[in-house]
Amino acid sequence: MTKDLTLPALYMGLLAAFVGYSASFAIVLAGLSAMGATDTQAATGLFFATIGMGICSIWLPAVTRIPAAVAWSTPGAAFLAASVMLPGGMAEAVGALILCAVLICLTGFIPVLGRAVASIPKPIANGLLAGVLFKLCLAPALALGTIPALVLPVLVAWLIGLTWNRLAAMPFAVVAFLVVLFFSVTTTDGAPNDGLQWLPQFTAIFPIFTLQAFISVSIPLYLVTMAGQNIPGFAVLELNNYPVDRQPLLRKTGLVSLAIAPFGAVPVNMSAITAAMMAGEDAGHDPKTRYWAAIVSGIVYTLIAFAAGLITSLAGLAPAGLITAVAGLALMPALVSSISAAFVDKDQLEAPALTFLIAASGMVLFEVGGAFWGVLVGLAVWQAKVRFNRKVTNS
Repeated sequence: MTKDLTLPALYMGLLAAFVGYSASFAIVLAGLSAMGATDTQAATGLFFATIGMGICSIWLPAVTRIPAAVAWSTPGAAFLAASVMLPGGMAEAVGALILCAVLICLTGFIPVLGRAVASIPKPIANGLLAGVLFKLCLAPALALGTIPALVLPVLVAWLIGLTWNRLAAMPFAVVAFLVVLFFSVTTTDGAPNDGLQWLPQFTAIFPIFTLQAFISVSIPLYLVTMAGQNIPGFAVLELNNYPVDRQPLLRKTGLVSLAIAPFGAVPVNMSAITAAMMAGEDAGHDPKTRYWAAIVSGIVYTLIAFAAGLITSLAGLAPAGLITAVAGLALMPALVSSISAAFVDKDQLEAPALTFLIAASGMVLFEVGGAFWGVLVGLAVWQAKVRFNRKVTNS
């Protein structure tokens, strides 16, 4: 196995891990904070989410011999960040995370569930994803209006990285964020660095299970994880001519998600962006050796996990709005892509539009959030138009 390790695979694995983590850790922290997590609980959730994708990124490629890249659910974390805090706070959110992981596990064991998710019209699925991302993507503009001196350097760095290489945009923005943080945090007498520590102080979170949380959080979180991450992740591998047995991969990522959920970690899933990096020729001329790129990324993720306490502490020093602005920048490409895909069918514009608007509104009906109602209304309108068009065609 080690004889398959090549220099291109090593390099691409390191790069993918750096890009994947730097582009989305702020989103995970924003999601946990929105759910009511304390700084210690957020650090714990970040640690276990990173460990989870590290373990899967080593385990899956080693077993399958394909570059089966794994990441945490970035759209899922964005959904949490844009959601209204549950009445039970973080304890109820943990219960919802556990139930979401159960749904992913069941999808791995019951293929019909996967087919049911895949049968949701892509415009509606993308409308849901766009609605989930929209509120957080407003954060850079809102922060620019309140803390322009702090946000502007981050925006400029992001733009410079974007014009050079799309994958460099967020690493550049994160570096600028750290520079801004260094100059904006005053160090008087006992410098704030005294409280920084690498590992979080792990705290137990006893879950609370409610029907409201299951409908409002677990189901939408499951849908955006499947539609926004797992399905595109499988597609990337298949486009690069790798054989993909979806059910075992869903079972493994589902079981790991279930193991880390009690600690406040978002689910882990197949990755599309880092998979595209590691499944192509940049990871080696021989497709049979590229799985090592994913393994290397998993090793890096596992090591980075032990800096969760430090990263959370540094993020906690950031002025209000700055960390969510960074998270919003990271989601811009996904928002543009999902909006574009939501309105490709000119005969079916109303259904994805309603899904997007209801999901983005933040509305709550019968104590159930807008993401659930957006999908429900979107599907109803979609089916009504399909039946109407059939009648017109047959008449």
